[in-house]
Amino acid sequence: MEFPQQQKPAGDGKIVYPPGVKEITDKISNDEVVKRLKMVVKTYMDMDQDSEEEKQQYLGLALHLASEFFLRNPNKDVRLLVACCLADIFRIYAPEAPYTSHDKLKEIFLFITRQLKGLEDTKSPQFNRYFYLLENLAWVKSYNICFELEDCNEIFIQLFKTLFSVISNNHNQKVQLHMIDLMSSIIMEGDGVTQELLDTILINLIPALKNLNKQAYDLAKILLKRTVQTIETCIANFFNQVLVMGKSSVSDLSEHVFDLIQELFAIDPMLLTSVMPQLEFKLKSNDGEERLAVVRLLAKLFGAKDSELASQNRPLWQCFLGRFNDIHVPVRLECVKFASHCLMNHPDLARDLTEYLKVRSHDPEEAIRHDVIVTIINAGKKDLNLVNDQLLGFVRERTLDKRWRVRKEAMMGLAQLYKKYCLHHEAGKESALKISWIKDKLLHIYYQNSIDDKLLVEKIFAQYMVPHSLETEEKMKCLYYLYACLDANAVKALNEMWKCQNMLRGLVKELLDLHKLPVSEANSTAMFGKLMNIAKNLPDAGKAQDFMKKFNQVLSEDEKLRVQLETLISPTCSCKQAEICVREITRKLTFPKQPTNPFLEMVKFLLERIAPVHIDSEAISALVKLLNKSIEGTADDDEEGVTPDTAIRSGLELLKVLSFTHPTAFHSAETYESLLQCLKMEDDKVAEAAIQIFRNTGQKIETELPQIRSTLIPILHQKAKRGTPHQAKQAVHCIHAIFNNKEVQLAQIFEPLSRSLNADVPEQLITPLVSLGHIAMLAPDQFASPMKSIVANFIVKDLLMNDRTVGNKNGKLWTTDEEVSPEVLAKVQAIKLLVRWLLGMKNNQSKSANSTLRLLSAMLVSEGDLTEQKKINKSDMSRLRLAAGAAIMKLAQEPCYHEIITPEQFQLCGLVINDECYQVRQIFAQKLHLALVKLLLPLEYLAVFALCAKDPVKERRAHARQCLLKNISVRREYIKQNPLAQEKLVSLLPEYVVPYMIHLLAHDPDFTKPHEYEQLKDIKECLWFMLEVLMTKNENNSHAFLRKMAENIKQTKDAQCPEDVKANEKLYIVCDVALFVIANKSTACHLDCPKEPVLPSNFFLVQDKDFKNDKEYLMAEMRQMLLTGKPKPAPVLATVNKPLTVLGRRIFKTTTASDTTSNTSTNSSPLISNINKNSSTTTESSESRAQENNENPVIKNVEEKKDAPSQKAPSQKTPSQKAAPDAGTEASPVKRRGRPPKAPGASAAVEKEGTVAPAGGGAGRGRKRAADASADAVNTKTSKQQQNDEGTKRQIDLQR
Repeated sequence: MEFPQQQKPAGDGKIVYPPGVKEITDKISNDEVVKRLKMVVKTYMDMDQDSEEEKQQYLGLALHLASEFFLRNPNKDVRLLVACCLADIFRIYAPEAPYTSHDKLKEIFLFITRQLKGLEDTKSPQFNRYFYLLENLAWVKSYNICFELEDCNEIFIQLFKTLFSVISNNHNQKVQLHMIDLMSSIIMEGDGVTQELLDTILINLIPALKNLNKQAYDLAKILLKRTVQTIETCIANFFNQVLVMGKSSVSDLSEHVFDLIQELFAIDPMLLTSVMPQLEFKLKSNDGEERLAVVRLLAKLFGAKDSELASQNRPLWQCFLGRFNDIHVPVRLECVKFASHCLMNHPDLARDLTEYLKVRSHDPEEAIRHDVIVTIINAGKKDLNLVNDQLLGFVRERTLDKRWRVRKEAMMGLAQLYKKYCLHHEAGKESALKISWIKDKLLHIYYQNSIDDKLLVEKIFAQYMVPHSLETEEKMKCLYYLYACLDANAVKALNEMWKCQNMLRGLVKELLDLHKLPVSEANSTAMFGKLMNIAKNLPDAGKAQDFMKKFNQVLSEDEKLRVQLETLISPTCSCKQAEICVREITRKLTFPKQPTNPFLEMVKFLLERIAPVHIDSEAISALVKLLNKSIEGTADDDEEGVTPDTAIRSGLELLKVLSFTHPTAFHSAETYESLLQCLKMEDDKVAEAAIQIFRNTGQKIETELPQIRSTLIPILHQKAKRGTPHQAKQAVHCIHAIFNNKEVQLAQIFEPLSRSLNADVPEQLITPLVSLGHIAMLAPDQFASPMKSIVANFIVKDLLMNDRTVGNKNGKLWTTDEEVSPEVLAKVQAIKLLVRWLLGMKNNQSKSANSTLRLLSAMLVSEGDLTEQKKINKSDMSRLRLAAGAAIMKLAQEPCYHEIITPEQFQLCGLVINDECYQVRQIFAQKLHLALVKLLLPLEYLAVFALCAKDPVKERRAHARQCLLKNISVRREYIKQNPLAQEKLVSLLPEYVVPYMIHLLAHDPDFTKPHEYEQLKDIKECLWFMLEVLMTKNENNSHAFLRKMAENIKQTKDAQCPEDVKANEKLYIVCDVALFVIANKSTACHLDCPKEPVLPSNFFLVQDKDFKNDKEYLMAEMRQMLLTGKPKPAPVLATVNKPLTVLGRRIFKTTTASDTTSNTSTNSSPLISNINKNSSTTTESSESRAQENNENPVIKNVEEKKDAPSQKAPSQKTPSQKAAPDAGTEASPVKRRGRPPKAPGASAAVEKEGTVAPAGGGAGRGRKRAADASADAVNTKTSKQQQNDEGTKRQIDLQR
């Protein structure tokens, strides 16, 4: 705009005033000035731009009003009126102002700007004039005149500051709109916005000032939205200088750039169109703190509720996601925290986030893994659809995290989701189904060793899965259907939880009973033992012991507290009583009050575990009512997602478990009536569970409930005679447990059953044999004579020694229970009957045990075919071998029978763990482990696990190692907790298993060539399989003790065959291998042995003092080979312990113990493996098992590449060369562990007892894995082709 030349007023400079207005000078008073100015204002207000005459007439007045007198007048009212006049003058004379001096214009606009401050006081009488002034300026856009001024920026800055400072919530919308109009015209019609002017706008967006003046923020927000097209370039320039060029001095707001970006993005993302690429540059900065600031900013931008930044700017989004893998921990942490908001506000981005959260869920930083869980759970709690199955899977994984804080967060998060969506059904059945796995997973965690995990599972169960705060009926309904929906492992975990709580209640009861006894040293010792056992069941065992001692002291001093605790653990304590008792005990221990009371917290842990918060008499009644409804068909079973049959069966199982832990709660006629109805149902499992409940809870039935008794007895008799085997067992035990005249009752069952035995109808034999066996075990004196006759004349002669039917030659090594022939099932029960009969007698006066052991040994030697008529098929033989091995192991648990088991019989029993059939090995190992872990079996049976190093299936080796770890830890813990155990160290100390292991390996049937590398390598692996676990720690110089034992064995002879030079040499060679392994794995083994080892006399004969065996049986070359190994030669058929191949058979690749765990360090980390016998196995192990147990399995190419040696064995043929076996020849399975051959003339003669003649030295015609040495000598000239042909008829070795 060009400024015109100074206009001159009309009348030669004389000022013309409107009519009625006298001259305004400094000579008059302020009041008079105001009065006259009001009239002037009125005149100018009425004028418009077309009034040319008036404009010219009052030009002098217009110039006069811009004089110093008016612009610097101290009177506020005068200044306001002058400003209004000036605003009107600019309106009237527009577009050319009457003022031509730049300085004068600047002075005028600064003057007007100062007057706008009057807008601040909305209650002022002059506010309307101030509003008129603003309105006039905005409408005319008067300030645009200033664009031609060199220092117009100063005016605009002052104007903007004034408007932002005066705006308040007292102003109406019109005021705000006029301000916006005024400022936006300056921004949009100017050549650009300077940084200083931009700062006056942006400063109102800074969070600190934003909170102080919300109206200024709103004003700036609207202004920016209106001027976005113009101001965006200026904003981009500002951020470019600060972010890219690093010029922080360009503005005082430089330190607030990220806050400003966030606010600007919230106002309008278009304001930052050019800024976003600059942020991508900043994300790649080398400065971790700078990256962190940008990540924090972008997290807010991407996570904002309506933000579309991720879809609009994919490169920036991908770059941001890359920061999830940033090297800087705080950056990764910030990214994870952002994910929560993003999942909740932008579900469509879940797929992008999932992969990055997966990586972060395995982050080495605990805090990041923790926040991943928090992120997913928070989103899930808001809406389950926001988190996909993969994200929930990450939380599931973290329940097994190594850090307690992470595990706890994961478990609690899943529990909260379960309660919200499964228990309260807040999102319908579909959502409940989506996370139905949570209940099982949470209970599975009870299998973990950490007591913290167990306690948290118990807490979750009581608060989230079956909330104890519910009313009894609702609570039991919740438990009833939860139990029905759990998987098998979760059910076991829940049962174990109740069992542990019950055990702890028992310990507390025993402690309270000790308080009732007189004070004595023995009493104090016993009390200390109970306290230590209780402390083991609480977190932080060290502190728990101290706090339990303190709690015990309080109990001894406070009788009322003892009474409360006795009430709490009483069998008759109700859930409501329990809550009162816990509250009272806690209240008494609260004084004196402290901010934190770890002692009280520990006692609370104890009280939570022992308090019956779920089960009491009322709860059992509610459960029984639910069961009755399911039986009647009136329950909500289908709505709860279970069938009525499942509900009934699981309901009975639940009651059965509770009958162990809360037997008193069942004692009511109503409960027993319902159980009697269950006994009459067709479902065998239901009836069996009902009988067991009667057995556990019915001790008072005979005296207090005669009606129930009279109904129950005939049912039990019927079940014992014609029920299923399990029902028969429970019926006999139930009669024995709850009736006073049990002798009469058992006789009424025994006599008809013993008369009806008929081997020709094996289907009808199984239940009678079970009943008779249990009767003989429970009442041995009463039925000793008739049982002896039954055993000799029927069990052995008629049943076991006869094969009446010919088995189905399907070639399988194992079949399902349904496919096993009735005759074999009867024989298995007959073997169990023999064992039960002997366990009932508990003596060997009649030498029946010797005869039975010889029978069982013969069964193993003959591989299950005792008569050797070849009528029994292979799968049935596997069943009989398993039964025989388990029977010997069961008898060994009784001291009187353990003493008469010979080393040969022990070895035969142990070799079952290397059976050719996978299931036999699996089940036998589980039975062995369970007996050992309960300290029921002698220590030498632990040595049997060393043979598992030869198992071809990695899963089985891992299971065996876990069993070893568990058994050794149990024995060591037992020795620590029981002072008297020091006297029995020979039978308890795990290290004493080594002599038995050395003896067992020396008599391994595969150990035929003691100087051959492959066989010695197998011996070494078996030794290390055991020694690695034993040598994890060198407690009490145990490594030297192990060395000393092996050295001492070399100074003895083999008690099994003392005069056999070869046998003794094998024993010494195994000792040398053991010494070699110990020396290579421990540097401390050569220290002095603290104690002289004791060797078992029935395995080793101590020689005279002059006997000295210092010979080295292991050559230096062999030591080197065992240490470094050597390449295996190609498989050769005649090689001992090498895989033999048969047409169509898969070759197992032998994997050593080193595959299972490292052999290079005595401190190798234990292999984690699930040893639960019902856990699902991997596909690989399942396939290998199927291949192993079939005669002619299909060989897959993938498996060949994976498992078969790279070079073909001579006997292998390509599929095109495959020929069918001869008509009379069966294809051979994997060869079983070799058994000692029977003497040719040693037939199985039946003795008076009905058992077979002794199989001395393992007599029998058992098959061997490799040819005898004599056979090798005879056949040395046999051609390779003949060897190959023979190989097709041999059985494949069980590889190790």
